[in-house]
Amino acid sequence: MAKERKGVNQKQKMLYLVKIFSEETDDNHYITMPEIIQKLAAYGVNADRKTLYQDFEELKDFGLDILTSQDGRSYYYYLGSRDFELPELKLLVDSVQSSKFISEHKSRDLIKKIEALASKHDANQLHRQVLIAGRVKTMNESIYYNVDKIHNAINSDRQIRFRYYDWNLEKKMEPRYDGRWYQLSPWVLMWDDEMYYLVVYDAKHDMITHYRVDKMKEITILDDPREGKEAFKEFNIASYTSSLFGMNVGVETKVMLEGENRMVGVLIDRFGKDIIIAPVDEDHFRTTVTVAVSNHFLGWIISLGGGVRIVGPDPVVEQMQTLLKQTSEQYGI
Repeated sequence: MAKERKGVNQKQKMLYLVKIFSEETDDNHYITMPEIIQKLAAYGVNADRKTLYQDFEELKDFGLDILTSQDGRSYYYYLGSRDFELPELKLLVDSVQSSKFISEHKSRDLIKKIEALASKHDANQLHRQVLIAGRVKTMNESIYYNVDKIHNAINSDRQIRFRYYDWNLEKKMEPRYDGRWYQLSPWVLMWDDEMYYLVVYDAKHDMITHYRVDKMKEITILDDPREGKEAFKEFNIASYTSSLFGMNVGVETKVMLEGENRMVGVLIDRFGKDIIIAPVDEDHFRTTVTVAVSNHFLGWIISLGGGVRIVGPDPVVEQMQTLLKQTSEQYGI
């Protein structure tokens, strides 16, 4: 029996087979044995039917879902299940392109890598999705690496040091407090309102607070161990985020709200199903929520168009009255 003639890349035969099945085939696109032999030859690998049958079995034993379809006397081969199905990859692409903290350049790089997880046919569908992206993206490319650095600090139980920046009228970022260094203990990275936030323990003020990661620069991991372990023992990320509006810091207060029955769903969506709903009359209800009172929260109440109003405590009602008065004066009402 004649021995299979070796090609210049014969040792990579199995790797090229995986490449061909991964890139060329899926549930809707098949490949014939002659096509496989031809494609291997283009890679500098010689193969015949008999050895390929054996190769297929070895790849199946390794975990590759190589399937066979028969149409008359013809046989077709394709890769069935993958680590990621097409709907899952679409979800990942949507997440990347809608994330403000990932720059346009990094989004393109990540989506290209996600496309490599699909066949070239399915990758076209992912590429077409990229064309709908038109959202505002961060201009801070370094955030991608800052997130990784913060994770390393958390995992190694170390404090970090950084400078915090704000935008000025010239559309340039300038350091807050004349470039003062912040030294804090990082505990939780969280995602809210399409932004990354770092929740930290501030030992100087003995408090839990947060910072936007895209505004943090010159991050350094220190040798000092993290502080605030006791403060974070009872920390509940869901409660923390639901009490904040747009991650604006304010004084946490129990606020009583009265609303029309149709607004129950709006409050449940915002504060969760644990809030207590008490009927006032046939058309209205009351509930009490814990929020960090800020203009952002008051603005959210206003945006509900009168469907919900603040009824207590008095200082919060007065804050709302002041805001409405200032707004009225601003617009000459």
